[in-house]
Amino acid sequence: MSLQNLRSFVEVYRSGTISDAARALGLTQPAVSQHIAALETQLGRKLFTRQSRGMTSTMLADDLAQQVGDGLDRAEAALSTMKARSVSLTGTVHIAGPAELMAEHVAPHLSVLWQAGLQIRMQFGGRDALYQMLLDGRVDLAFTASTPSDTQLDHLGIGTERLMLVAAPALAQQLTEARDLKAALREMDHVAYDTDRPLIRSWCDANEIDLVGTVPAVIAPDIRALRACAEAGAGWSIMPDYLCARSLEAGTLQQVQAPTRTPQNQFYLVWVKSALRHPRVAFARQKLLTALQGAPAA
Repeated sequence: MSLQNLRSFVEVYRSGTISDAARALGLTQPAVSQHIAALETQLGRKLFTRQSRGMTSTMLADDLAQQVGDGLDRAEAALSTMKARSVSLTGTVHIAGPAELMAEHVAPHLSVLWQAGLQIRMQFGGRDALYQMLLDGRVDLAFTASTPSDTQLDHLGIGTERLMLVAAPALAQQLTEARDLKAALREMDHVAYDTDRPLIRSWCDANEIDLVGTVPAVIAPDIRALRACAEAGAGWSIMPDYLCARSLEAGTLQQVQAPTRTPQNQFYLVWVKSALRHPRVAFARQKLLTALQGAPAA
């Protein structure tokens, strides 16, 4: 059974179309179609039902993908990593993630890539944009605070962040001394990442606090800007520990203890499974995992 036929099968199974699989593999659509046809001839049964908008897998395809998909990925990643060790790496690695995470936690560790001879290009975005960049082939690796659901993507955890209630010292004192923290939080202005307030919502849910009906005084899609606003006294906020550690140490922000618990989020390195065939991507992924897993937050 040809490994090339199996790789084409896995790509079609994950992407759902011949055209997307061909683009990921760097092959023509007729070549991928021939690989699928050859595999179906070998098995004596159909793997896909052709639809106007793509390919629908059969039960045989589901079983085959489960048995060979991850093993093929691991084998190709291992070969690419070994190849990267034996050749002089060149080229560009495209990496994406939330701007503040990239700037304050990831960027300090990127030296392992440029010291190896790779060039780095960074892009920024939110969760949905990051996954789309990966699937479109615009970036090789992405950092996220969520796990992907698309079967074309894989991920590993690289660290955690503690979500902390912080405010400028005078405001933090008011909240600390308040008889009813819930009421005090509702009455005092707050600053948030967006109108959906994901970090604030996570913290409030963990502490059974309801902010329905309140509106942020400041909204900015970069937590570093929110940090500056909070330091200036614009209101309280919920921030990851790695983004407010220096401010807490300097005394420009103070933490208000959570009444129930301080929630944690995990963040991840995510990649398209088939991308690990490329030595520079396999090398970059492994180097970043080694550098970031277990590393203290910057």
